[in-house]
Amino acid sequence: MNEVIVGAAPLSIDEVVRVAREDAVVVLDPASLAGVETSRSIIESLAEDPQPHYGISTGFGALATTFIAADRRAQLQASLVRSHAAGSGPEVEREVVRSLMLLRLSTLMTGRTGVRPSTAETYAAVLNAGITPVVREYGSLGCSGDLAPLAHCALAAMGEGEVRDASGTLMDAASALAAAGIERLQLNEKEGLALINGTDGMLGMLALAIHDLRRLLTSADVTAAMSVEGLLGTEAVFAADLHAMRPQVGQASAAANLLAMLEHSPIVASHKGPECTRVQDAYSLRCAPQVHGAARDTVAHAATVAHAELASAVDNPVLTTDGRVESNGNFHGAPVAYVLDFLAIVVADVASMSERRIDRFLDPARSNGLPPFLAHEVGVDSGLMIAQYTAAGIVSELKRLAVPASVDSIPSSAMQEDHVSMGWAAARKLRRSIDGLTRVLGIEAMTAARGLDLRAPLSPGAPSAAVIAALRVHVPGPGADRFLSPEIEDAAALVGSGAVADAAESVLGALR
Repeated sequence: MNEVIVGAAPLSIDEVVRVAREDAVVVLDPASLAGVETSRSIIESLAEDPQPHYGISTGFGALATTFIAADRRAQLQASLVRSHAAGSGPEVEREVVRSLMLLRLSTLMTGRTGVRPSTAETYAAVLNAGITPVVREYGSLGCSGDLAPLAHCALAAMGEGEVRDASGTLMDAASALAAAGIERLQLNEKEGLALINGTDGMLGMLALAIHDLRRLLTSADVTAAMSVEGLLGTEAVFAADLHAMRPQVGQASAAANLLAMLEHSPIVASHKGPECTRVQDAYSLRCAPQVHGAARDTVAHAATVAHAELASAVDNPVLTTDGRVESNGNFHGAPVAYVLDFLAIVVADVASMSERRIDRFLDPARSNGLPPFLAHEVGVDSGLMIAQYTAAGIVSELKRLAVPASVDSIPSSAMQEDHVSMGWAAARKLRRSIDGLTRVLGIEAMTAARGLDLRAPLSPGAPSAAVIAALRVHVPGPGADRFLSPEIEDAAALVGSGAVADAAESVLGALR
């Protein structure tokens, strides 16, 4: 069974992806659940203290100095969730909602938030039932965490608001919980605060992005190699000793991938020797390892930040290991926001280089003998002319999306929360950026494949041939003009699913 154990130990990026996308079953670690019970007893003792304690017997934010009587504290927690579930706009994707619920549950299971075990069990039950709270696009400033998105999830656990059931049907939360046999959550002291005070939304999207970009950067190496091959470029610049002179880790990996793709290509071999007068290839071909490698290293840095966050217990106030309840600022999303923005820069640049290779294929002045626009009947057919327009339009948008969100801030909560991270916004635009990169690489794959086909009777290397064969199941080869949009969608889907990289690896073995 596809299970993920959630306890005091940190989750991995892979485990987040499995729950978010594959509906892996969440299993609560019994020992960690006992620790949750122990920490809850501390909260209950403080609730009886006549002295005020933030989040337990006081209001929140700018109202932190307001004492709340014992008979009003359950209402305080419920009111907190209801008022903070103030999102607006389109629904957020199911995988994002599941990832943020899982990560909030992971923090609850650290025993540092003071919730009851039954609260953690309710979140696990909602996830395992496939119930997805409706979370709206706008509402989080990334500090104090992703308040509005998390509040929508807490509200659903209370049996209020809207959800989608496992089949995707929109319904009220109370009906969905009842159908799944889940008891509606009745919040006690501090629990409302513990359910909404975290960076789980932006972290969930970061984990998903890292997973996707690792696959996409391998695919980018594959499509770049096919472009080098189809444009009669040289593989010599990808030699390991050249890249050892600049010992960037990601660069070496990307160069090794390109070299492996091209090493035994008949097309590459056809233009070696003294008759070849070209001195060096354009940057978009020659410098692919430098750009793709820097992108890899940036993803690796983002993964370092993500792993630290996955090992964190973000709440305010938080229970320390020696039993204190302390206010803190760990909910500020800056560490996550920065790398989300950095990744958007990476995505824009990798896509920009890919688009330049696409364009080279279509220009007879630079394509080394290919027909204009790779058209079947030049003058009558437009070939892939407008496919390049599509890639160019996406790249232009990616450059706008690369403008960082984390340098922005807007004060809130009567100036109590006077500097915010905008990490949620950074994550949202990164998701759109990754979709754009996937489409640009899909267009490069179909363009390079057509260019290689038009080199006949010369044959591409076995890795490129395998990729072309995978494409040809859905994307036809050269020929008269036809409806291109479905082919672009199919090519992008093959890149996004990893099928393009898988086809190359079926010949070469695992790429780096």
